[in-house]
Amino acid sequence: MADEGAEHVEESSDLYGQGESADSVDGEGVFTVQGGDWDELATEVAALGAERIVVNMGPQHPSTHGVLRLVLELDGETVRETRAGIGFLHTGIEKNMEFRTWTIGTTFCTRMDYLTPIFNETAYCLGIEKLLGITDQVPQRASDIRVLMMELNRIGSHLIALATGGMELGATTIMTIGFRERERILRFFEAVTGLRMNHAYVRPGGVIQDVLPEHLDLLESELPGLRRGIHEMELLLLENPVFKARTVDVGYLSLAGCMALGITGPILRSTGLPHDLRKSDPYCGYENYEFDVVTRQDADCYGRVVIRFDEMWQSLRIAEQAIERLRASQGEPVMVADRKVAWPAQLSVGADGQGNSLDHIREIMAESMEGLIHHFKIVTEGFRVPPGQAYAAIESPKGELACHVVSDGGTRPYRAHFRDPSFHNLQAASVLAEGGLVADVIVAVASIDPVMGGVDR
Repeated sequence: MADEGAEHVEESSDLYGQGESADSVDGEGVFTVQGGDWDELATEVAALGAERIVVNMGPQHPSTHGVLRLVLELDGETVRETRAGIGFLHTGIEKNMEFRTWTIGTTFCTRMDYLTPIFNETAYCLGIEKLLGITDQVPQRASDIRVLMMELNRIGSHLIALATGGMELGATTIMTIGFRERERILRFFEAVTGLRMNHAYVRPGGVIQDVLPEHLDLLESELPGLRRGIHEMELLLLENPVFKARTVDVGYLSLAGCMALGITGPILRSTGLPHDLRKSDPYCGYENYEFDVVTRQDADCYGRVVIRFDEMWQSLRIAEQAIERLRASQGEPVMVADRKVAWPAQLSVGADGQGNSLDHIREIMAESMEGLIHHFKIVTEGFRVPPGQAYAAIESPKGELACHVVSDGGTRPYRAHFRDPSFHNLQAASVLAEGGLVADVIVAVASIDPVMGGVDR
């Protein structure tokens, strides 16, 4: 619709409104189009002979993996420059955690990268356990449960990355298979934690509830179908000539580029560097598990897809070992023995869903007045953490996820800051897309697999 009071086309010397000279674009001006009738404006721009145009992809574009804004400078169909604009999903999670107890903080950080909630919780709790000095006191069974849940969560995250990436390239069958197979994992998560996502299951000192034999039975019944589904996706994608034409030699980023930008995860391993914190700096007992760090030499979008498939097979390998260990340690504790830290909950599934066991509540109330007071104070006020700071890093599906926690000696974090891999890896968007076509931007962003909840915490 025409805007009668608007200017038509004017040459601008400021490319993005940030003081950059138009001379930096091969001496050509950049034309800002404002208001007016678009047919007239397009004709006027064509008459001026300007071939370059600056357009927005997002923040509502379906192929930006959330509310990500990409500013593209195009020369016809070729991308000359890409800039990522973030902040459209800012939640204030880190700041909110400063006003909650250390334990309640898990209910916030689990929502950052909402596709990898178990990893968010584990990194945060490992940092708290370092500050408390109880890392070695965490029961082995609790660590094995964490490993099992993280590896299943890794598979779920990779399935979504491949499913949404395939959908954006037009392979809708890949999307339906990916979401179908992820449901197998979510059914297990729901049985154990009561929730499909945002579990707040990992707590300082262990986990909030044990994994029962019937839970493991459910998981083992789902694994054969999960294996078939992953293999089905491999058959549909990896040798598909259309898929390979869209991904091979697209979005190239060398090892030097990854090191310069601080890129980790599948993007880094696609350059041939076998960097994986589960091997180089083990946590949660990963040194007791047998698995391989998968690498490729392609350094392109296709190589990152292959790595995610191979990593899912390795995660299944770890999960099977964890199941065997949990079968052998049934009945052992899943929370530290120190009652001044341990979350005083005994969850059970009742007629109204999952909640505190009534028998556990009766025991607390009948035991002693001191026990009841302790339960009330640790739930409402929380435990105190000695002054200091700690950094805990783990290998999430997207790369290095770390938490830097600072305590002033109180019952709440003075600061909790997260190194989210999506935030760092998103820096590569400009490098991956530069020189390619507009359609290749979709492929490049999909190969990064960013989740904006983690970027905009």
